[in-house]
Amino acid sequence: MPPAPPPTILVFDSGLGGLTVFRETQKARPDARYVYLADDAGFPYGTMPEEALITRILHVIGKAIDTHAPDLIVVACNTASTLALKELRARYKVPFVGTVPAIKPACAQSQTKRIAVLGTQATVSREYTRALIREFAADCAVALVGSPRLAAYAEAELAGVPATDAEIAAEILPCFLDEERRRTDTVVLACTHYPLLLDRFRRVAPWSVEWLDPAPAIARRVADLLHDRPAGAPGGKPEIVFTSGRAPSPALAHSLAKFGF
Repeated sequence: MPPAPPPTILVFDSGLGGLTVFRETQKARPDARYVYLADDAGFPYGTMPEEALITRILHVIGKAIDTHAPDLIVVACNTASTLALKELRARYKVPFVGTVPAIKPACAQSQTKRIAVLGTQATVSREYTRALIREFAADCAVALVGSPRLAAYAEAELAGVPATDAEIAAEILPCFLDEERRRTDTVVLACTHYPLLLDRFRRVAPWSVEWLDPAPAIARRVADLLHDRPAGAPGGKPEIVFTSGRAPSPALAHSLAKFGF
């Protein structure tokens, strides 16, 4: 009997933040065929009304399922996951792995019991996020920090137009609280775009903290769900699709090449 074909994994995000999740997932299943779908025509998601956004996500992913027939879909976007994951699972049979703020592990590892959740304004304002805090952060002081600009800064960084250190610092500064002799010691990166800027964050942060990136945990979950598909030889070159139909600029193409595209 011939070996089973490698699984096809679709990684979906509003833009290019999901590349941080793709990178870790590819390490976990290097044999898979990867399609990265960037809904750049809808970026940024944080400014769209919820019902319109749910409708858009269902449409874009439904079309991708018809086109690429994935064996598993990673929704590498906190906003899309907290808003549309339930509807996606109800509508489509393909397994989904979502991305949610890593509040539980952050509180478990924090020594000062003061953490920050750094996300988009949409993610930190959503009831889903607040429910995670109520369930897992009873013994922690949690600062919810919604940045209106960091996701766009991350996209611009990949395109060769980086924000200044001062601009980056202004967005992350509200995460750093020093009250009642307790400093923030852990920051949850609740947007997959943000690990793209991690070196910048570390450089401009007022003190050292642990930055929690959800990507490794997502990759482990993907590997668990595909455990019955034995891993084979490393797969071919991944494919990237932009819903706008645009071709990457030379600077962006150079950045994408670092991820194997």
